[in-house]
Amino acid sequence: MLDRVLGRASLKERVEELEDEKRHLQRQLDAEQERRADAVSDRQTAEEQVNRLEDRVTELQDRVERRNADAGSGEFRRETALTGDRLDAVLDRLDSFATGPEGALTAYVADGHDLPAAVRDAVGEDAPLVRRAAPCLCCTDDAGLVAATLSTPVPPEPFTEWAEGFAIDRSWLQPTGEYAVALVRSDLFALGEYDGRDRVAFHGFDSDLKSQHSKGGFSQGRFERLRDAQIDSHVDRCLAAIEERNVETLYVVGERSILSEFDDVADATQRVDATGDPEDALADAVHEFFTVRLRVL
Repeated sequence: MLDRVLGRASLKERVEELEDEKRHLQRQLDAEQERRADAVSDRQTAEEQVNRLEDRVTELQDRVERRNADAGSGEFRRETALTGDRLDAVLDRLDSFATGPEGALTAYVADGHDLPAAVRDAVGEDAPLVRRAAPCLCCTDDAGLVAATLSTPVPPEPFTEWAEGFAIDRSWLQPTGEYAVALVRSDLFALGEYDGRDRVAFHGFDSDLKSQHSKGGFSQGRFERLRDAQIDSHVDRCLAAIEERNVETLYVVGERSILSEFDDVADATQRVDATGDPEDALADAVHEFFTVRLRVL
């Protein structure tokens, strides 16, 4: 009764209403935070899928564009991958091919959009196929007996040369002499030193890399900054490991997103897909790097 007299009863009722409203709003807030955390996690999963497929989509789009531009230009008569003894045998055949003076054309085509006039004239209506194969080494003769392109793991400077035979340096296409191959991923490093096809030394390590933003905790932006910092630290560690080995010829292969960080120390770079522990991943990467794609026009 005293509460009613003093007007406190209505105030208490209002307080209870506000408490109920507060609890309701808190539940809404909790649900919204959980929804946002789920959304961030779903977004990360989607981004990982996009990253895995990005290169494949780009490749297919490029092929579609080139085929649209080269409509009616035909297809390669044969396309195959060459490694090891099979690559040796094909190169031996090309080396043995002899013509009269200036009867065999060898050219390295770095850009299919800038096809040398000598190549266009030599391959004629097959010029769109050479554009599609570029960057590549193109070999053909004035009688049309040979017409093929080869991908080059270690590309030379662009050139065109007519001679009595094909001007092919095997170091462009297969492992020769002493060299090193470094595999770099954002979470892994592996370096092998080789003499021809034989590995004579190995060094590798993994790096912890936060791969997914968990629900709650710090913001997505902070997570991405921390992850970028981890990758930068890993790249610095990779560069330091390369410098310690002091190799004369170095090929760097691996993840496209960080390959550019090694341009200053590498004689050649190439994107490859290599998974697993450092030693197994390096073996797969070296095999992929030194696989030559033969396309017969």
